[in-house]
Amino acid sequence: MSNSYDIVAMGAGHNGLVAAAYLAKAGKKVLVLERKAWPGGGVVTRQINTPGYWHDEHSSVHIMIQGNPMIRDDELGLQGKFGLKYAYNIPYAMIFSDQSTLVAYQDLDRTCEGIARISHQDADTYRRFAQRAIAMLPMFGAGLYVPPLPMGAFFAMLDQSDEGREVLDAMQRSSLQIAHDSFQSEKVKIWLLRLVSENLQLPDELGTGFGMFLMPGLMHGFGVSQPIGGSGKLSESLVRCIEHYGGEVRCNAEVRSVLTSAGRAIGVQLCDGEQFKARDAVIGAIHPHVLRKFVDGVPEPVLQRAERATLAAFSLMVSHYDLKQKAEFYAGEEVAHAIMLEFMATDTLSDMLDDFDALRRGRISARVLGAGGDESINDPSRAPPGRGMFHGITMAPYNLEDGGPHRWDEIREQMGDRSLRHYQSFVKNLTSDNIIHRSIVTPLDHARNMPTSMVGGDVHGVAPYFYQIGGHRPTPDLAQYAVPGVERLYLVGPFLHPGGGVYGAGRATAMRVMDDLRLDFEKVARAKVS
Repeated sequence: MSNSYDIVAMGAGHNGLVAAAYLAKAGKKVLVLERKAWPGGGVVTRQINTPGYWHDEHSSVHIMIQGNPMIRDDELGLQGKFGLKYAYNIPYAMIFSDQSTLVAYQDLDRTCEGIARISHQDADTYRRFAQRAIAMLPMFGAGLYVPPLPMGAFFAMLDQSDEGREVLDAMQRSSLQIAHDSFQSEKVKIWLLRLVSENLQLPDELGTGFGMFLMPGLMHGFGVSQPIGGSGKLSESLVRCIEHYGGEVRCNAEVRSVLTSAGRAIGVQLCDGEQFKARDAVIGAIHPHVLRKFVDGVPEPVLQRAERATLAAFSLMVSHYDLKQKAEFYAGEEVAHAIMLEFMATDTLSDMLDDFDALRRGRISARVLGAGGDESINDPSRAPPGRGMFHGITMAPYNLEDGGPHRWDEIREQMGDRSLRHYQSFVKNLTSDNIIHRSIVTPLDHARNMPTSMVGGDVHGVAPYFYQIGGHRPTPDLAQYAVPGVERLYLVGPFLHPGGGVYGAGRATAMRVMDDLRLDFEKVARAKVS
């Protein structure tokens, strides 16, 4: 077997697979190397507990990717040729402690009818809010799936119009301030702020208010979806695409270092000593905090700035339950179909803010900030016939004030039980007689499982703060996907623009690589999949 390729990519997370797929479609001989025994990184669906129950290990909901031309125009043939199928349902719902609900449908009129039952004024405000956000989608989309503009040019562009200045203003404020300035009902504020916090941002964190525009726009403009069969079906379709164009994805292949010569990346070396040469480029899913570990020749100031990139203030604990029967909710059947479903232990905004404040200090919050659902209700293929599964998410700190991150190994099951009691307040039959098996994945587990992308348990790479967006994400040095001091070494991952979550952001890395190789990206993207 030849060990020489045009492109060698380190890491088979969905972003790395996306970049590799575009380059393979462009005719490059591509090799993707993955440390684990399976590809997909944080976009993986596996039988974690019991055979026949297919759980999403990390990412479950695909929101941001819906505006990506990769999906919208099927540039890689993932939907037309390689088996990816998306199912759309109710984008978002919240169950409050009194079992009342507030539901966001893709249909804006229907959503506003539900808000009006709480506040007519807030319903009118939300309609205007969402309509502005939908109108801005073309502007958002133009910049989300391509390399970012330099920050100066980006600010100058926004400052040329009323709409742009509105976005620039929101980007510097907190979501909480925008909620206070715009809405009256505490329930409506809680509903919106919890939605935005899905991006691992605190409601009162300055420089995060942009999500108050982006999330409603995406929900009502493109909808919210999950791949049929689980989140990992996206990764599987990308592997098929790469292999279709003659590329290879090799698992159980952990990279130790990037090989360089005369200031240029020329390949990689595995931990077992095997080497692979790259004629054109090396692409690395290498978090800025660990860049020093994998490559020599990067200027020390660049490395120091990379190591100062700020992680999110909190992480997630995930609970995977295999059930004999599908989950039943006290609030009724409709909310069971919501793709994003939040369980609120309080109807008081002050209580919720106290809980988020605890997270930033490394403390376990007084009330569980939890979400989840039975994904087999919308997609029966995820569990054996007639059975169910429950995917629970609890917001939690990585670095615990009492004991640090390693204390998670001691309190794993205790915290799982605490979250279970919270879920049971909303789910009738999440009981011992219906639970077949449970497994708990802690913030420390995320860091262990994904050591080059989820450093510090940050499942989105780095925090989405104003100073770490666009042309400054994760740092100004690294924001254009290339590594200073090492030619033909490129980065890919959630720590880069446009951010964490399932964006298909490897498209932008592929654009940068193709630009340097003098390949016409648009021609490749538009070409019919053979």
